[in-house]
Amino acid sequence: MAQHPVRTGAGPMRSAEAAFARVRAVADAVLHEGYLLYPYRRSSAKNRVRWQFGVLAPRDWAEAQGPEMPGVSGSADSWRQRTECLVRATAPCPLVRVRVRFLQVQRKRVERRTDTGDYAPVDALEAAGTVHLAFDEAVPRECDITVPLSELLTGEREFTLGAPGGTETEELGAGAGRAVRERLPLRATARLQAEELDGARGLFLLRLRTENTGAAGPLSTRTEALRHALIATHSILGGDGLCFLSLLDPPRWARPYTARCRNLHTFPVLAGEPGSCEVVLSSPIILHDHPQVAPESPGDLHDAAEIDEILTLRTLLLTDAEKREARATDRRAADILDRVEAMPPEILARLHGAIRSLAPAGAAAVPWWQEGADDGLCPATDSVLVDGVPLTAGSPVLLAPRRHGTDAQDMFLAGRTARVAAVFHDVDGGVQLAVTVDDDPAAELHGWYGRFHYFRPDEVRPLSHEERCDGRRRTART
Repeated sequence: MAQHPVRTGAGPMRSAEAAFARVRAVADAVLHEGYLLYPYRRSSAKNRVRWQFGVLAPRDWAEAQGPEMPGVSGSADSWRQRTECLVRATAPCPLVRVRVRFLQVQRKRVERRTDTGDYAPVDALEAAGTVHLAFDEAVPRECDITVPLSELLTGEREFTLGAPGGTETEELGAGAGRAVRERLPLRATARLQAEELDGARGLFLLRLRTENTGAAGPLSTRTEALRHALIATHSILGGDGLCFLSLLDPPRWARPYTARCRNLHTFPVLAGEPGSCEVVLSSPIILHDHPQVAPESPGDLHDAAEIDEILTLRTLLLTDAEKREARATDRRAADILDRVEAMPPEILARLHGAIRSLAPAGAAAVPWWQEGADDGLCPATDSVLVDGVPLTAGSPVLLAPRRHGTDAQDMFLAGRTARVAAVFHDVDGGVQLAVTVDDDPAAELHGWYGRFHYFRPDEVRPLSHEERCDGRRRTART
């Protein structure tokens, strides 16, 4: 089915495009995460096994490798992704915009010019003092979809994705040889659908399915299959008149609906500035809501999980021979070396670290890291109001940890009764309840050592002492 025509005009489309532009830096970090890792040389072992995130390979090849692992985010060799998220309509006739982004593998061959004028493939070639190596590169691609939300409520809409193949030739040196870059065509589809969940609140479930529809053959090697694959596949979802809800920290009223969202090989989070709700980034890499690139970062190092200062210093320590090989490996590696070697001292010093307050402080407030900032706080006597009941040390509670965005171990304590041991205030202004579990035989010992389980106020329910005793008796019987 052909892609729905994209609207033209000034206001809403420009606003949506601006929202997408604000998340591009993070999306680009996802796109090139692991593209080429330090020390950026072809001979490095870790650069021989690439493309680990968001790989959508042809279905026949992927299924021949073995069964999928449902619910595993970032599966390297799947043929599909599914994103499901919650969105509220905040204006009449809302419009859904989706941008699917990926890398297309580009094979770079190096060929030497022979005495007869023909070209012969070689592994490496030196021309005009520069070394060139055969290597697989990648080209960024993105496909846009725009469709009214109302059309997605009547059934699933299918859109064609992919990228054309092509070949480019670059002459090297004074007739010494050439580099030939070749890409195979990619074929894929995106299927969009919406389901109304709560008409009074204008709440909908938005579903995006991205699938590789090409063919590589079940007996192909992984290297060959990747030439037909979408690499680092992720999507940005937004639109006009829409506000997305966090799946990690949804409003209390929306939590039953978040349980209905099923995401496969992708992890949707709110993107953009903290507090905004206009864009979702659905990534094969697990992120938190509103991820940001550190403002001190001077450029992409293809490893957003690392520390820029460490990578920069290590790159500067490469030998001349190693730098020469890195430059010959990939253009992006050469760009990194050029940027690092030309980095001014003040930029390098800025990478050494920064302290950011986790919450805005008033003019008269004492920063949390300074002495006296916690004067007046006492975990043994402080209290917090939950469901109209003040909880303090000794209060009985029922544990009800969140289903999303919580520690996995806390889930095993759901439904058990506990006693509050202390009320703590953390550095970002939040409150944590330290508790001991009633049916834990070592509870008294844990209390003596100060070893507690910690829950947020919205993860507990106040109990009367009678309810607590009943809960302990039921636990003892089971």
